[in-house]
Amino acid sequence: MSHIHWLGAGLSSVPGIRRLISRKHEITLWNRTISKAEAATVGLEGSFDVKAFTLDALKANLKAGDVVVSMLPATMHLEIAQACLEADCHFVSSSYVSPEMTALDDKAKAKGLTFVNEVGLDPGLDHLLAHLLMTDYKASAVYDPKNSHEFCSFCGGFPAIANDFKYKFSWSPLGVLKALKSPAKAILGGEVVATQKPWDAISDYSANLPGGSEVFQSYPNRDSLPFMETYGFGSDWNVHTFVRGTLRLDGWSDAWADIFHFVEHELAGPDGDAKLAAMSEQLWTDYAYDKGEPDRVVLVVDLKVSKGGKVVWHKDYALDSKGDAEFSAMSRLVSIPVSLAVETVLEGRLAAGVMAAPSDPTTIHRWFEEIKAHGDEFHLSEHVS
Repeated sequence: MSHIHWLGAGLSSVPGIRRLISRKHEITLWNRTISKAEAATVGLEGSFDVKAFTLDALKANLKAGDVVVSMLPATMHLEIAQACLEADCHFVSSSYVSPEMTALDDKAKAKGLTFVNEVGLDPGLDHLLAHLLMTDYKASAVYDPKNSHEFCSFCGGFPAIANDFKYKFSWSPLGVLKALKSPAKAILGGEVVATQKPWDAISDYSANLPGGSEVFQSYPNRDSLPFMETYGFGSDWNVHTFVRGTLRLDGWSDAWADIFHFVEHELAGPDGDAKLAAMSEQLWTDYAYDKGEPDRVVLVVDLKVSKGGKVVWHKDYALDSKGDAEFSAMSRLVSIPVSLAVETVLEGRLAAGVMAAPSDPTTIHRWFEEIKAHGDEFHLSEHVS
C-alpha cells in the first residue's frame, strides 16, 4: 500500500491532514516542531505517525509509489521533488509551478510519476472553475474565437467581520508585504497592461455572490498571460479582458495608504529587508486574527462573451465561505483540495509528468462534491437567458 508523507503541519494543512487520516490512508506527518504535528492529529485514530522533518530523514523513509505532499515554503519544493524522482515517488504541492519544476517533466514522465501542483485555493480551485467555464462555453452554440471575451478570476481572504484595517493576518505578514512589491501583467481593454505595484492598479469589482452583489477592491496578481493557454484561450482569440487577481474589502486601499507609502519610499537601500521585517512584526502584533475569530474567503471566476456589442454568453462561479469553530475557511479551501489531489494520484487518475490542477470536468465535479461535504459550495450563475 502506498504511503503518504505530508510535509508541514501549519494552519493551512490541518483539515487536509485530518481528512486523509479519517479516510484510513497510511500517512506520516513531518514537521520541524513535533508538538505542532501532534496537535494537528489530536483525537484521531488511524495508521499515522509523526516525525521530525529533515530532508535526509524523509529520504530514508521513502519507498517507490509513495506520495509526498510539500506544504513547506515554495523554495524547498524543488529539492523535495528531486528526492521524489530518486525514490520513484509522486509529488503534490499547492504552489505555482516554477520553471525549475517544469524542467523535471521529462524525468517524471519517464518514471511514470505524477508531480501535481497548483491544487490549493489560488492557485487551485480558481483553475478548476476556469476549466469548467471554458468547457461549457466551447460546447455552446455561440462559441467563436472572434467573439469578444472578458475573463476575470479574483480571490481574497479577509476577516468575516470587517475591521478598520480591512484585513487580518493568519501568519507572518512578511509574505503579504513582499507581494506589494511584485509586478503584474494582464489584458485590460484589449491591451497588455503591466503594473509595478498593486496600488497603481486598484479598481472596484462588483462580485455576484450567493448572498447578493458586493463591491470589493481588486488588482492584478502576478503575470496572468501564461494562464490563457492553460485555460484554452487560443492565440487567435479576440480577448478584451484576461486578469487573475486579488480581492480586498472595500476601503482597503485607504486603510493601507501608509503601508503603500512605506513600501514605495522607505525600503530602498541596504536596510530595506530589516525595515520590512520590523513592519511585519508590528502588523502581526496589531492585526493577527484573534483566537476563534472567523475568516472569510471570496472567489469569483467570470467569463463574459459578446458579439457585435451584445452579450451572448455570460456565466460565473462564486464561492463565499467563512471559518467556523473547527477550521478557518482558508485552511479548508487550501488543504482539502490538496488531499483530494493526493487521492486522485493514488487512484492513478492523473497522467505522469509535471502539471497544475486537473482540467477534466468529471474529476473537478467529484472534487467539488467532497469540498461541499466540508461546508464550502460553489454557485453557478448564468446572466444570459
